[in-house]
Amino acid sequence: MLSDMLVTLTDRGPDSAGIAIYGAPSAASAKITVQSSRPARDFVEIDNALGRLGLKGEVLVKDTHAVVTVARDQMDAAREALSAISPDIRIMGSGDAIEIYKETGLPKDVVSRFSIRDMSGTHGIAHSRMATESAMTTLGAHPFSTGADQCLVHNGSLSNHNNLRRELKRLGMTFETENDSEVAAAYLTAEMARGKSLGQALEGAIRDLDGFFTFVVGTKNGFGVLRDPIACKPAVMAETDRYVAFGSEYRALVNLPGIASARVWEPEPATVYFWEH
Repeated sequence: MLSDMLVTLTDRGPDSAGIAIYGAPSAASAKITVQSSRPARDFVEIDNALGRLGLKGEVLVKDTHAVVTVARDQMDAAREALSAISPDIRIMGSGDAIEIYKETGLPKDVVSRFSIRDMSGTHGIAHSRMATESAMTTLGAHPFSTGADQCLVHNGSLSNHNNLRRELKRLGMTFETENDSEVAAAYLTAEMARGKSLGQALEGAIRDLDGFFTFVVGTKNGFGVLRDPIACKPAVMAETDRYVAFGSEYRALVNLPGIASARVWEPEPATVYFWEH
C-alpha cells in the first residue's frame, strides 16, 4: 500500500524517493542501514571490518544498500566500524526497528530496486522529492534520520536552518547535507535527547522553526504530523479502525482498503498529531 501511495505522487517529486520501514523490534539486536555508491567493493568488507573489533553481524544486501544486524550493545562500535570501511559508505539510519532505503530516480524504480513491495512492518513513511534548494543526491533524499529509530520527511522550506544548524553542531549533532530538512530532523532529535517526547519536540518546532512546513516524523512506536501555523503545504489524513494514513493529496489514499468509510480530514495548522501502535 505504501509503495502504491508513493508511486501515485511521482509528479510531486520525480527526482528521488525514500522509504522508512519499521519492522518488529528484537530484544537483543539492532539494525544499521548503510548505502554505498560502490556496493560490490564496500559491502564485502563489512564482515572484516566488524571482525577486527570482535563484533559479529548479519548482512542483508539490497542493491546499493545493506542492512547490518548486530547485538544491541554493539551498535555504537558497529556504526564506527562501518563508517571507517570507505568514504563512500553512508549510514542511512539505525535502531531496533527501522530500515531506510533511498536513491535518486523515479519512485517506481526506487520501490522496485529495493523490493519494497515484498517488505512488511508495523508502519512506514515514504517521500518523493523535487529538489529545489539543495543538490539532487542520494543523501539529499528523504527520509532523514538523525536519531535511533527516528526519521523525518518534509514538504516546505525553512528560513532559519543555517542558524539552527550552527547551534545544533555546538550541541554535538553532525550533518551529512546542506538540506534544511536534515536540520529539522536533528532539531527534533536534540529536543528528545533532552527528555522531551516527540509531541513536546514538535510543539517546540512551532516556536523555533521559521518557514513553511509539513512534517511527518516516524519513531519506533508510531508517527507524528505537524503543519506550520500558515499551513500552505497540502496534507490529508485518513483513519479507520485498522490504520492511519497520511498523504500530500487525497489521490494517494484513494485505493486504500475501507477508504470510502474512513474519517478523512485535513490536519489543522500548528497542531501536533501523533499515533502509537
